[in-house]
This record gives sequence, C-alpha cells and structure tokens, in this order.
Amino acid sequence: MLRQRNFLVLIFGVLLGILISTGSSVLAEREASGDTNAIPFEGLKTFSEVYGRIRQDYVEPVTDQKLLEDAIRGMLAGLDPHSAYLDQEQYNELKVGTTGQFGGLGIEVGMENGFVKVIAPIDDTPAQKAGIKAGDLIIRLDDKPVKGMSLNDAVKMMRGEPGSEIVLTIVREGVEQPLKVKIVRDVIKVKSVKSRLLEEGYGYVRITSFQSKTGDNVIEAISELKKKGDLKGVVLDLRNNPGGVLNAAVAVSDAFLESGLIVYTDGRVEDAKMRFSATPNDVLNGAPIVVLINSGSASASEIVAGALQDHGRAIIMGEKTFGKGSVQTILPTSNGGAVKLTTARYYTPSGRSIQAEGIAPDVPISKVKLEMAAQSEFSPIKEADLVNHLENGAEKPLKKDETKAGDKSEEALALQDYPLNEALNLLKGINIMRYGHKKN
Repeated sequence: MLRQRNFLVLIFGVLLGILISTGSSVLAEREASGDTNAIPFEGLKTFSEVYGRIRQDYVEPVTDQKLLEDAIRGMLAGLDPHSAYLDQEQYNELKVGTTGQFGGLGIEVGMENGFVKVIAPIDDTPAQKAGIKAGDLIIRLDDKPVKGMSLNDAVKMMRGEPGSEIVLTIVREGVEQPLKVKIVRDVIKVKSVKSRLLEEGYGYVRITSFQSKTGDNVIEAISELKKKGDLKGVVLDLRNNPGGVLNAAVAVSDAFLESGLIVYTDGRVEDAKMRFSATPNDVLNGAPIVVLINSGSASASEIVAGALQDHGRAIIMGEKTFGKGSVQTILPTSNGGAVKLTTARYYTPSGRSIQAEGIAPDVPISKVKLEMAAQSEFSPIKEADLVNHLENGAEKPLKKDETKAGDKSEEALALQDYPLNEALNLLKGINIMRYGHKKN
C-alpha cells in the first residue's frame, strides 16, 4: 500500500513538474493570444501544495484515493446541482434505476444548503405512503445530522435491506416542529405508467417517471383504454414526476404528435447538439389531451409538457413546473465509475429554454384552492432555488416550419382530486364545443 501511495505521489509530482517546466513559454504564448484553454499551472501548483499539506498534517491518515476522489467530487459539485462523480457502486445503482427497480424509500431528492430536500415522492413507495411531500427538508437520518453529508452519502444511508427501518426527521413549511417519520425500506419497483377510465369515454394516464420502456408503456395503456370504448379525451398526469430518460420523454411526446420538432439540445460540443422530431400516427387520433403539472414536474416531464404545449396538442393545467432544463451526460471512467456532467440545455419546439423558469400552465390552478384541497401549506423547491443552478440561457427560436408539427369508484377518485376533476371537466367542455352536448 505504501509503495502504491508513493507511486501515485511520484506520478503526480512528475506530471506537475513536466507541465511547469515545459509549459512556461507555451503559457505565455497562450495568454498573449487569449486562449481560454491554457493549462492553469498556478492553480495546479496550489492544488499540489494543499494536497501535500493534507497528507502530511491532517489529524488522521487519509488515502490518496479518497483525496483524489473527493477533489473530483468537489470540482463537479461546484458546477451545478446535477453534475456529480459516481463511484462504481453509485454508477451501478444509476443504471439499475433507469430500468425501474432499485432498493430504498422511493423519493427523488436534491441537496440544498447542506440539507437533503425532497423533489418528489414516487407513487406507491414507502416514502409516499408515509406521507413524505415535495418540498420537505430532511435534517436527520436516524440519529445522524444530514448537515455536512454529501448527497451521495445521504442517499446511501437511505438505501438498505428491504424490511429495515429508518427514521427521517423533516422540516415542513407551515409546521412549527420537525416531524419524525418512520419508514420501512422496500424493493422499489416503479411502474412508470398507470391508467384507468375516469368515466365512459375519458381516460387517465399517469407517468410517475421516465424509464427506458415508458414510451411503449404509454401506447399500451392507451390501447387498453380503447378496448373499453372510444376515447373522447385523456388526462395525462405528470405531477410530481421527477423526469428520467430523455429518449423516453421523446417517445411519449411522439405518441401524441403527427409531425414537427419535439425537443432540441444545445451545448458547447457537437455531440451535445441534438434534435428529436415526431413521426406519423397520433395514438389518440386527435382526441383532446389535458396535461396536469405541478412544481414537482421536472426535466423529462417538462420536455413532454413543453412539446405538447408548443404544438397546441394539449392544454397544460396546474402549477408552474420545477424548471430543470439541462441535460446530463453519463461519462464512464476507467475505474468503473462515471462522471454525470451537465452538457447542454434543452429547448422546446418554439425555442424556449425552461432552465430555472419552468413551464407555465395554460390553465393555472389557484394555489389557494390546491392548499384547501390538500389541507396543507408548503412551498416546494424549484430548480431556480438550487445553489449554482444554470441560468436560463438565451432563447434560440427556430424557423416556423420547424415548430409545428371509469366506473363509479374511479369517478369518485377523480372528484377527490381537485386538479384531476378540473381536467376532466375541461375535456368535457372541449368536446361540447367540438361536437355538441349529445356527444357527451
């Protein structure tokens, strides 16, 4: 181990020495020409000094591997809230998560001012059943304070064997005292698409997250609803959907569009510049759609809402969305881990960047009414609230030709959900305007 450590230090020292000794004249040349890619020798020298001090003077021995990995983590964490270094275990968990099955509590979280904040609980998971809400601030995991933990460490603590318990201490706006919530861990099998009839002719499709097969699952769900009779309209529920796979968002949007641009991305490198367009065959054959959104609708959810809104294919109802309009690329590293790096912003068909802005609904639902319906008050976290969030970026409008393209029990459920009930009434109103009262 000592030999390996000495070897690492020797390599680092030799590399730095070579850079300094051979680069002084080149550096002067580059600085004169204004080259922003010049090697920061002074910064590397400072890094080397701090690195050596920690190894020599820190109160306890620290391995070179830990110091270097922590330096990488800090470098990425300082960029924006979504860039991160993933070790081998975390990278494997990420790959498993995109398939829709992982162990844990079932919450999408982010780090804010040193604490863990809930972006959205996932449907039918222990966290959702225990009453965890978007906007909750987690300050303790069992007896351990969250302050000072990295997000990865906090997530690792929340993961565990199915059947084991963890106590979350949370702060919720509007509640004076911190709440302690005991949750039993379980294997989280996220069914990303759920569907039912609200009443005859009116379907309901909820997407809880965007996984690799979500697009196919939406088409299957619509097909099953059609077997119960002609669909006069569908409510597409994206509330508290934290996002997921970009291609899945494209596939879902494509299912309801005949042509035109769905989303495009723009970044510094050529690989970050992508465009996704719709293909023929609207699965609903033009039947009206109302998309439900709220402050927990993020990322891939906003791609779908923005695309359907820009094409005039759906009416967007609810609250303004989270505002995560950035694209993260997973870049595997030689040690089996990966770098999750923000490489682009994405834009709706009309050229809107929603980064730190969100999608504004066509039909807003009053926050007062939502609070009365939910009998709770809190201010959910948004992308714009996160430390170091990306700025919105300049709008990049495209050319005009590129922008267009229930049984009784279920009905009772709709009536208990105020926004869903309003969406159903809106669908009925659209059909009355289209066909007259007899058709409904």
